[in-house]
Amino acid sequence: QLQLVESGGGLVQPGGSLRLSCAASGFTLDDYAIGWFRQAPGKEREGVSCIGSSGRRLNYADSVKGRFTISRDNTKNTVYLQMNSLKPEDTAVYYCAAARTYFCSTSVNFYNYWGQGTQVTVSS
Repeated sequence: QLQLVESGGGLVQPGGSLRLSCAASGFTLDDYAIGWFRQAPGKEREGVSCIGSSGRRLNYADSVKGRFTISRDNTKNTVYLQMNSLKPEDTAVYYCAAARTYFCSTSVNFYNYWGQGTQVTVSS
């Protein structure tokens, strides 16, 4: 059974950091592009970042450029999202998603498989 599991969320103060992980089971991530998304209460799900299957194609939303870094370790079947200089407006449930393709996208409709999400709360 193909499954994505996010972890690493939590409560952090403004300016702090978190690293989210997206672990795959039931399949290998080597041929999959991965996207990170977030959804705040009352808002639509939005793309945060994505990484192509080779790891060379990266994309970031303007709101997180310079603060978030996406990476992948195919030997661990895991994709990461390092989040630094966190702001209260980063508070949301964060999801990872997979699509079997070389290129990536920050469009919700691009992806076939989704994790259950992990809560990130930025508050003092």
